[in-house]
Amino acid sequence: MSWIRWTPKTLLGLLFIVATTANYGCGSREKQSAAAKAEFVTTKACAGCHAKEFEAWRGSDHDLAMQDASDKTMLGNFSNAKFSYGGVASTFFKRDGKYFVNTDGPDGKLADYEIKYTFGVTPLQQYLIQFPGGRMQALGIAWDTRPKERGGQRWFHLYPKQKIRAGDLLHWTGIDQNWNYQCAECHSTNLKKRYDGGKAVYDTTWSEINVACEACHGPGSAHVEWGKKNPGKKTSGADNGLIVQFNERRDVTWAIDQTTGIARRSVARSSNVEIDACARCHSRRGVLTEDYVHGKQLLETHLPALLTDGLYYPDGQIQDEVYEYGSFLQSKMHAAGVTCSDCHEPHSLKIKAEGDGVCSQCHSPAKFASAEHHHHKPSSAGASCLGCHMPERVYMVVDPRRDHGFRVPRPDLSAKLGTPNACTGCHTDKNISWAAAAFAKWYKPKDSPEQHYAEALDAGRSGEAGAEAKLVAIAQDSRVPAIARATALVELGRYLSPKSLTVVRDNFKDSDSLARLGALRALEGVDPKAHAANSAALLQDPVRAVRLAASSLLAGAPPEMLTTEQRAALDKAIQEYVAAQQINADRPEAQLNLGLLYTRKGDVKKAEEHYRQALKLQPSFGPAYVNLADLYRAQGRDADGEKLLREAVKAVPEDASVAHALGLLLVREKKVDDALTWLKRAAGRAPENARYAYVYGVALNSAGQTDKALGVLAAAEKRRPNDRDLLYALATMNRDAGRIAAARAYAEKLAALAPSDPGITILRKQLER
Repeated sequence: MSWIRWTPKTLLGLLFIVATTANYGCGSREKQSAAAKAEFVTTKACAGCHAKEFEAWRGSDHDLAMQDASDKTMLGNFSNAKFSYGGVASTFFKRDGKYFVNTDGPDGKLADYEIKYTFGVTPLQQYLIQFPGGRMQALGIAWDTRPKERGGQRWFHLYPKQKIRAGDLLHWTGIDQNWNYQCAECHSTNLKKRYDGGKAVYDTTWSEINVACEACHGPGSAHVEWGKKNPGKKTSGADNGLIVQFNERRDVTWAIDQTTGIARRSVARSSNVEIDACARCHSRRGVLTEDYVHGKQLLETHLPALLTDGLYYPDGQIQDEVYEYGSFLQSKMHAAGVTCSDCHEPHSLKIKAEGDGVCSQCHSPAKFASAEHHHHKPSSAGASCLGCHMPERVYMVVDPRRDHGFRVPRPDLSAKLGTPNACTGCHTDKNISWAAAAFAKWYKPKDSPEQHYAEALDAGRSGEAGAEAKLVAIAQDSRVPAIARATALVELGRYLSPKSLTVVRDNFKDSDSLARLGALRALEGVDPKAHAANSAALLQDPVRAVRLAASSLLAGAPPEMLTTEQRAALDKAIQEYVAAQQINADRPEAQLNLGLLYTRKGDVKKAEEHYRQALKLQPSFGPAYVNLADLYRAQGRDADGEKLLREAVKAVPEDASVAHALGLLLVREKKVDDALTWLKRAAGRAPENARYAYVYGVALNSAGQTDKALGVLAAAEKRRPNDRDLLYALATMNRDAGRIAAARAYAEKLAALAPSDPGITILRKQLER
């Protein structure tokens, strides 16, 4: 077949590289230099001059984000309270003025553990337990702080539908419940994780235990000195010593347009300083460096996630725990210039008006709080702006969070794509058809970018006919929010043809860093020869995240493909990339990323070291086994690879990728029966993965079991009807078996998906003879 084929591609790490939109006011070099010299002075130094802000902050979720365990801070029942989960009976109690839990430890045995800190306050409170080596772990049993009449004042487990046991990743002692990596940065001020990979210990520090003034405003020593020299002077000037100036709303007004009933900003927002300050913690993201400089754009230090399948629905609605940032970037509010503090008071964190009052600041109640608009009884749930445009999704069992996409409910899209919608979310006794009919009766359908990218992303995920063209259209549509365009570019990587490859390369020059990142990620499995002449320019991109993505992509490029200047830029960017991974050296994903980097560079020894380190950190980490075995394959060491993978299938028996890798290795060794056993296991354990079924089917056919092969492939094709490899295999196998009618049927389906593919055209002509 002739669409662009991927080069052999191993599993990538879990570090998502995306970016924000709009321009940034990062400050002058002098201000950045001042940031480097400034020191943290703590809230005590702020409270004297900023009493109003301090009092608003006191008692807020930021103030109470993390606290020492004490009689004042501990909200749970520690009067020998019992809680049972998964056959383990835990007891919460006090002893000698300290707080303890008797529960199952890393070995599964009951033991007493002292609680050192509280974590959060509403609607739940978690508890942190300290282990040797500076490691702190978040207990999986939490206290529901809601009033009793609302179901609160009880102990509950954060994973009630699962039975988490000692040794599981999600067990409270496991790697995925580690405070130092998972939680710490967003609950304390000036947090430095400081993980020593050689000693495998943490020396984590903070300036203040909670989210205090300097968490957002930056180190305040220069501002304090300015205040001493300028007593009584207002702090609104740019020379006041503050590291970051939150002045995007200064002197800005919103006036409601009487025609539309919607307010317009008096001056267009020209930076994202405030939004990025909030996004540092209110986003699904990874960390690039601990050297955070307040006021710089988010992509210098963090990597927010795209609208990835499993995190977001194809229309961009929140799915997994992604917080607010990714949703807000998609919204009309963001496009109109709204910032977080237009709706939220930045110190108390409360919304600026109760309920729909916050909406009526900019949306005329006469127009929008009317039955003609919402078609529901006044004061009912259906008449609520928040209920329809910011539907809630519950996380951590008791924590409802609103989608900040502010989108119009689209039950018609739900009917097409299976996405949720506010209508049936409220009317649980009704179906989508009912909701879509009511919506069509009340509202005239409007053409919107949101609808287009929802359908395009869904097409890309499912592989339906025309997916490539739809994704190309989104990637080129300036009306579409940049986070959606970037996601479309990444999805486009599965369908690259010479035409769409040109679109991807065009985005290397896009003024939006998000588009540049999406374009680079689209090429993660493509031979550098197809793009190096263009992508190499991004090695010197002004945005750190873009440079890192380019360095990873070009790490294995032959030196002759790059100029002397580009090779120097690549070496420098790779150093940045390595430093970024070392920040999270306590995670197997970071070690995997380094292993992949050195594999591309041809440094076999370093690659193996990092894959081994990933397995040391997490012995059940399947991707490290698979990639290390692939490294052995490239060295002609399949015997070592087989030994490794046989260890792996014992360590992670449910991991389909490990079974698949072992099956492929055994095929190469011509151990056919054994290979088929493992390929079958992989296909059975991950039926949603069409590739596993395809390889198993091809192997069966090669072993002379054509009928069985066709049965496996046909069953997989029913689950994934738009998978081109499955259809091509079914067409050619049926043709070779003399089943021409069946072969033609599959070839026609394939042609509908890729009508311009010359390989499919040739196949159809063969079947017409």
